[in-house]
Amino acid sequence: MHIQGKTILVTGGGSGIGRALVLNLLNRGANVAAVDVHETTLQETKQLAGTFSNKLSIHVVNITDLHAVSQLPQQLIDAHGAIDGIINNAGIIQPFVKVNELTMESIQKVMDVNFYGMLYVTKTFLPELLKRPEAHIVNISSMGGFLPVPGQTLYGASKAAVKLFTEGLHSELRDTSVRVTVIFPGAVETNITQNSGIAMPVQSSDSAKKFNMLSADGAAQDIISAMEQNKYRACIGTDSKLMDFLYRIAPEFAAGYIAKKMASLLK
Repeated sequence: MHIQGKTILVTGGGSGIGRALVLNLLNRGANVAAVDVHETTLQETKQLAGTFSNKLSIHVVNITDLHAVSQLPQQLIDAHGAIDGIINNAGIIQPFVKVNELTMESIQKVMDVNFYGMLYVTKTFLPELLKRPEAHIVNISSMGGFLPVPGQTLYGASKAAVKLFTEGLHSELRDTSVRVTVIFPGAVETNITQNSGIAMPVQSSDSAKKFNMLSADGAAQDIISAMEQNKYRACIGTDSKLMDFLYRIAPEFAAGYIAKKMASLLK
């Protein structure tokens, strides 16, 4: 779907990849509705939009609140006239602990934001998207959605649910005007730990080697390109592409490799 002149909803638009998506979409000629639970960061995104701010609407909404999400379609139609696409980007990670030490509260929170929030937005906007001559749904999964990452097992399970839901939705919508893409980012420079309300574990000097992370802007550009090319799936970042290949040919080896990398974080 060519995005110029289209109206795109972006969840988690107040920071990280979400903010980068908003700004890149505006620069490419789209109208954007940015959704986030934090009003302050949404206002910052609007300021960063500069001369494009007149094409941006901001909406303070908790996507885990189905009633609040149900009000969004009319708000976007009032602001922009129509809605042509959604990018379900909002997400959080879990505390860096094993499942046995993870609280049920943390489990519920991760599933609510990462899966049910995505589901609520998709289900609510799908009737409107089906009315458009062309439309697109992009759901952000994770490299952890196809590859097990110890210490992020529930996060991975939520993103695996996003993966299979999106793939199933793609099959259901094959004969409609709505295209569907699932995205698997690897390591990206964002403030997701802060937004998730958790702290990074203390690493030893040997294990604290900096990951070669992709910038949020670079990730956003790749995601938008995948959207415009109507891709079925897209791995974002060299690490995601590499592990996607490795996990396909040697899943147990790939899982063991990641487990060794994560071992120091779980001591």
